[in-house]
Amino acid sequence: MKKKDSKNLWLNIDNIIPFKNFSLGRYTTQALFDDPASISFISSRYKFCAKLLSNKKNILEVGCGDGFGSIIMQQSCKLLKCTDINLKQIQDNKLRYKEFKKISFEYHDFRKSKFNKKFDAAYLVDVIEHIFPSEENIFIKNICKSLDKNGVCMIGTPNKTSQKYASKYSKKGHVNTKTFENLSSIGKKYFNNYFIFGMNDEVVHTGYPNMCHYLWLIGAGIK
Repeated sequence: MKKKDSKNLWLNIDNIIPFKNFSLGRYTTQALFDDPASISFISSRYKFCAKLLSNKKNILEVGCGDGFGSIIMQQSCKLLKCTDINLKQIQDNKLRYKEFKKISFEYHDFRKSKFNKKFDAAYLVDVIEHIFPSEENIFIKNICKSLDKNGVCMIGTPNKTSQKYASKYSKKGHVNTKTFENLSSIGKKYFNNYFIFGMNDEVVHTGYPNMCHYLWLIGAGIK
């Protein structure tokens, strides 16, 4: 009887696994160097979006950054349009993600106009806190105008109460942090139905709002 050898077993498997090389974008790479554990809960934010929007065909991402979450999102939809106001980053994303056929990247500024087509759903992960309060109304209105009347919108943002723990880059860029009450006001203003959840690291919950590191607004049906 031939002797079993676990090393040979694994090396044989290793030989048939395809080798693919992929470069992370600059924002995700910076996070990896500054706080590697943060990658796990950043991924969880996109996983949460992907699970809740899994029955939607055409999805819009507003403020995609370096596109890190798009790979997670594209598993759950037919088409994913990722937008950002950083043209240089969009061009870089197009090169790095060219093998992912469900994903397309496009420059668009929702402070200026709605998108030129309608989507079943939209999501914003770590975006609204970077929009000055004076720009917020038109920004959200144009996102809503880019959705079908029954569309769903997910807005994820750090809780205002968590900002003393934010990184130096976050503190510099977070000009519009939100509380539970702030997000409730947005929900009432723009959506027929809305729900708010808290999130700590990878865990989504309905706990005490002030102790949530991260907040989610989920709006359904455009007013």
